[in-house]
Order: sequence, then structure tokens, then C-alpha cells
Amino acid sequence: MTSERPTNVISMADMKAVFNVTDEFGIDREQISVSLEKADPGAVTLADDGVTIEITVPLSVKLDAFEKTLRKLLHDMGHKEIDQDD
Repeated sequence: MTSERPTNVISMADMKAVFNVTDEFGIDREQISVSLEKADPGAVTLADDGVTIEITVPLSVKLDAFEKTLRKLLHDMGHKEIDQDD
């Protein structure tokens, strides 16, 4: 009996991709909320508290494409990438 995880549930690879991008911006992981279910078209929004970034990983978009979209959306929200050499 094999137990397969539903495809609409995020994986560790999804979380790693999200954190790789948000870490580039120096965003505290405590300020990130990632939905456990993937859903199209995906989303990146600021929660009502004005601090928490809510992220929904898209169901039908490849992870590398979503990483690019996530970077753009974080830029659009006013976040800047930090210098990793510091």
C-alpha cells in the first residue's frame, strides 16, 4: 500500500523555493505565511496586519517560473534585495 501525497499540497521543495527568494530580500521568515495548499493562479499579498506576507504557491506553474514571479511581486510591494556579501 503506497501513500501518495495529493498534488495540491506544497512540498519541501516548494517551501525551499519560497524561502530562497524571501531570504534574498532579508524578509524574516516569521513574517511569511505560506498556504499549505497550492491554488491557481497563486498569490502574494500583504495580510491585514500590514506585516505578514501571505503566499500561495500556484498549482499549475513550474516552480522556477513562480520564483521569478515571486521576486517581481516582492519588488512591486517595495521590498529590495539585500547584499548577500554583508
